[in-house]
Parts: sequence; C-alpha cells; structure tokens
Amino acid sequence: MDNPNDVTGVWYGRYFATGWDVPENSFIAHLEEFGGAIEGVITEPDDTGLSDIRRAFVSGTRASDALDFVKQYDPSGPLAHSVAYSGRINEDGTEVTGEWRFSGYHGSFVMNREIFSAEELDEAAAVDEELLIELGDPAPPAWRL
Repeated sequence: MDNPNDVTGVWYGRYFATGWDVPENSFIAHLEEFGGAIEGVITEPDDTGLSDIRRAFVSGTRASDALDFVKQYDPSGPLAHSVAYSGRINEDGTEVTGEWRFSGYHGSFVMNREIFSAEELDEAAAVDEELLIELGDPAPPAWRL
C-alpha cells in the first residue's frame, strides 16, 4: 500500500457511549477508498434483540489523516438512523480513533486493521505451497495460477 492513510480494507472496532445508556458494541467495517471518497459496509451484533446482526452502509471522505463518514442503518428497518463518525488515522495506518454522534447521543470509537506487505504475503503463500507439496498435493493452489 503506497499511502498508509488509505482506509481500504477490513477494520475491527468498538464504539462506546459517553454519559448515555447506549451499550458499547463491536463492529467489522469493510471500507474502500477511491481518491479520498469512502464507501463500505459495517456489520455489528444487534443488541436490540430484533435480529442477530445489523448492517449499515458507509459513505464519507478522507483527507490526509482525517476520516469522516456516516453510518446509515437500513432505512427500511426498525432502527433506521444514521451516525456521524469523525476520527484520525495513526501514522502507520493501522488504527483510527475518534468520536461518533447522532440525535444528541455521542461517544468514542476505535478501529484497527492489520496491514501485510507484499513480501509477507508472498512468504505466506510460499509456506502454504510447500506445505501442500509435503502433504502430497503437488498441484499449486488455484489462486497461484
């Protein structure tokens, strides 16, 4: 990745409320960045008991290390609302911390991701290929063809 601030990837996070009876919750964000424009999907456990998980669409922007996005829960669902997030990306692009707000509620959030270099991915693929050969499967994995 050329720019560590590019937020494309999978992020694991938590959000916390400040002074309200809003339970903290975890989430997984799948984000894609296109020239500073952010799109994606967030999936999180549903703490309301209406379903097992909630999904929300993400749209926003990134400028330098500043990330701003809106998480819009399914507008046709029973919990339809949007939440504004604003945060900062750390120097190596592995963590975002910031605040969220909606309808008088607010709190903090943190999300993290692992970034693998091309060399690390090539090394892992080579180890996988060697293991397959040792196990008696001389054909390379389809993803290496």
